[in-house]
Amino acid sequence: MKIFTIALLLAGSNLAAQELYQAPPGAHSRVSSFENLNGAKGQGGKRNATAKGHAFESLKAGERKTLLDIHGAGRLQRMWCTISDRSPKMLRALRLQMYWDGAVKPAVDVPFGDFFAAALQPVAFQSALFSNPEGRSFNCIIPMPFRTAARVVLTNESSQDLELFFFDIDYITLPNLGSGDLYFHACWSRTRNAPVGQDAVLLPTVVGRGRLLGVSVGVNVNPVYGSTWWGEGEVKAWLDGDTRYPTINGTGAEDYIGTGWGEGRFAHQYQGCLLADSPKNQYAFYRWHMPDAIYFDKDCRVGIQQIGGYFADSVIAMQTRGVPLKPISLAGPGGFRGLFEPGQEGALAKAVHGDWLNFYRSDDYAATTYFYLDRPASNLPALARVNERLP
Repeated sequence: MKIFTIALLLAGSNLAAQELYQAPPGAHSRVSSFENLNGAKGQGGKRNATAKGHAFESLKAGERKTLLDIHGAGRLQRMWCTISDRSPKMLRALRLQMYWDGAVKPAVDVPFGDFFAAALQPVAFQSALFSNPEGRSFNCIIPMPFRTAARVVLTNESSQDLELFFFDIDYITLPNLGSGDLYFHACWSRTRNAPVGQDAVLLPTVVGRGRLLGVSVGVNVNPVYGSTWWGEGEVKAWLDGDTRYPTINGTGAEDYIGTGWGEGRFAHQYQGCLLADSPKNQYAFYRWHMPDAIYFDKDCRVGIQQIGGYFADSVIAMQTRGVPLKPISLAGPGGFRGLFEPGQEGALAKAVHGDWLNFYRSDDYAATTYFYLDRPASNLPALARVNERLP
């Protein structure tokens, strides 16, 4: 019951106070699938004499399919999909787009797998917004309201045909929405080969009034840094005109998802690490800002510092070999020393065995950020081309 109520509150819906045993006036339930595209009333399962005649379709290379195209007010409640090719290449090459109220520009324009929190590969998990029960399916229960129209499109931008694609989109129609109801958006960004010292982008500056809902991130750790820890970077959110300094400032990557001293695999309602593969240098994590709402009135930008850490003698040896990095702080018997602070110019040369040295570095981040906005289309750019998205 608690999760159901929170999910409705996320959309600012006028149905937020409704309980499970109440039927909202004028609401009608529909499901769009290949058995009844758009969920037309009384038109389900007509093929093959109603005996499961159209449960799936293929999606050929370059093909585009409209999964939902409806008019009127309502709210998407749940999306479920499963596909025969769940390779990282196919998950990143499939392009998912959602349009609200007849907008020409999509509010959601992201890779299919990344949208469902499979940033690097599908993993079995459950959370408050997304789930994958056995590693073979993709579920989303984020409420997505619309006032006049909703359209969902999937495009296969890979060079391979997708043999089997199953889906259903559960939604309700409504007489109207509340004046304060916001539109759901999602964007994808990738930061790779960035100059040392540059943050990884989680959300480019989006203009409008809204709410940051959460982020799913995949990190391909740069192998030039060996077994050093990559996740010392702090997540930051610049809100409503912030310039150099953000209003919200975290303390580290693992801290952001509620754990500490590194990241192992776990999946909780609002935070988790779905992939922690140190031999392959791959990590994937998420954070849903549901109990800790982040609102903005004018604009919002989110990033994470590209900072790692390891023992000082090893980091200094890497720097001597020409590995791209920049030392920033020491911690150890001598206490914490910020190397950019006045009076610390010679601190690095005095580092002793066992000192921990944090340093700027450059890894490969792919982030999907979810947010609500007071308009059906944002100022953000279109999804990057497929050759720029693939691992």
